[in-house]
Amino acid sequence: MAAASSALQAPAQATGARADAPRRLFWWLHIVGWLGYFGLSFLGALAHGKGLHYAMVPAATAIAGALGTGLLRPWLHRLRGRPMPQQLLLSAVPVLLASVLMGAAYIVVLIEYCSDCRPTSQLGYLAYAVSHLYVVLTWLGLYLGLTTYRQLQAESRRLLEANAMAHQAQLKMLRYQLNPHFLFNTLNAISTLILDRDTPTANAMVLGLSGFLRHSLDSDPMQRVSLRQELEAMQLYLGIERIRFDERLRLQTHIAADCFGALVPSLILQPLIENAIKYAVAPRIEGGSLWIEARRTGAQLVLTVRDDGPGCPHLRDDGALPPGNGVGLRNVFERVRVLYGESGSSRASNRPEGGLEVELRLPFELPRRDESLSNANA
Repeated sequence: MAAASSALQAPAQATGARADAPRRLFWWLHIVGWLGYFGLSFLGALAHGKGLHYAMVPAATAIAGALGTGLLRPWLHRLRGRPMPQQLLLSAVPVLLASVLMGAAYIVVLIEYCSDCRPTSQLGYLAYAVSHLYVVLTWLGLYLGLTTYRQLQAESRRLLEANAMAHQAQLKMLRYQLNPHFLFNTLNAISTLILDRDTPTANAMVLGLSGFLRHSLDSDPMQRVSLRQELEAMQLYLGIERIRFDERLRLQTHIAADCFGALVPSLILQPLIENAIKYAVAPRIEGGSLWIEARRTGAQLVLTVRDDGPGCPHLRDDGALPPGNGVGLRNVFERVRVLYGESGSSRASNRPEGGLEVELRLPFELPRRDESLSNANA
């Protein structure tokens, strides 16, 4: 219970700390800014021949300014989110009051310092009262500038987070779109085996389907795996298809030795192999052949899946799929585009000797050492 309570309190504490950070930053800048105002005013007075005891005048003025603008902050906070002209208009009276407070403190302490400095008319008092308006306006400009900058930063951060979440959701959607035909065909094949009382084969097929689905659902769509791990996952899938088609499914793999450790998106090959089986193996009595190849070309990993089926007669010249066809291939192409942008590419082409060839070009990347250790420990 204590651990659970601590786990629930931790996010709340983190949220509270993030909420307090702007407040602490404001008061630090507020205090430092008014200390700076006092220092500059006092140095200016010394430069004009004032004595050290004149420090009480800029000190009182700075304290009054800090108090007045500090009280102005909650009002400005309430106006946040409104158009800037409206904020300035509604802040006019509070700003003027803060300026009058500074002027009043200045006059009172100045008269205490120098009795001959008393204004000789009401207009003089008014002039002293608003003489610090420029200071308060400077504070207001800095405050609105900093808060606007922070709002723009927060908005930009929220936009980036929203884009990242949409990016992840899109990848997960594409990754989890398992072709229902594969499940239906496998279940039908299991049903047929049960009716034929071929219990061992049916049991092997159920175990193979269970293992593949567990691997598919457990793997993170955002995670990349080594090509070796991807090929091992494909063996789970191909084990099911070999039971269905037996010798009708002929497979050859050619993987360059330096490619086994390269990183690829999880289960990126399954839709390509499934498409080849669907069109090149399943419809033909004699079955068909599949070739899976991987090689490195410069800074790219080239993955190729070929078959000797009928190909795709409506394939476009640029290698893009025709509208409405090849949902599985289209999802793979979209995953490559979303994950890698211009660094990756994908294309499909009809082979002159018959069949379809799908080629994926991905950046050749190897796992970092810490990732390798975490995968090994897992």
